[in-house]
Amino acid sequence: MKEKGLIQVYTGNGKGKTTAAFGLALRAAGRGYRTFIGQFMKGQDYGELHAINKLHPLIIVEQFGLKEFVHPEKPRPIDFEMARKGLARMQEVVEKGEYDIVVFDEINVTVHFGLLSAEEVMDIVQKRPPGTEIVFTGRYAPDAFIKAADLVTEMIERKHYYRKGVSARKGIEF
Repeated sequence: MKEKGLIQVYTGNGKGKTTAAFGLALRAAGRGYRTFIGQFMKGQDYGELHAINKLHPLIIVEQFGLKEFVHPEKPRPIDFEMARKGLARMQEVVEKGEYDIVVFDEINVTVHFGLLSAEEVMDIVQKRPPGTEIVFTGRYAPDAFIKAADLVTEMIERKHYYRKGVSARKGIEF
């Protein structure tokens, strides 16, 4: 990618933030661009991981979390440790400059839960090589991310089948 790399933020309480980032990676792969997706607070076996592995090495996904969800008011020491390891890996990825797009999946929530600060994330992003596109996903995007962003998309939940008792479905939500 020869153009200036921009910053995109996908946030809000509606469904589709990670899906939008994966869609961007898929589109980029179709043009021969490389994407690295670092998933914070995720260690689950999601369906998209199986599909994306078929696009290796154009799309690489690494998870920095456990199978259990992080409790928003009581994160465990391991949650902080995983977030720190994830941030160190993302810094390495950004500094090497081998990827056209770098996705910080669920970084907004990670910062909201206090596992990392917006400043330390932005410090990495501000030092990225020219042409590296950055994507932040997750609810509760911090003001620093929104201010730095060139594009902010807020997913708004107007209606959701979870409210009618429909559980997460294999191949749709995971």
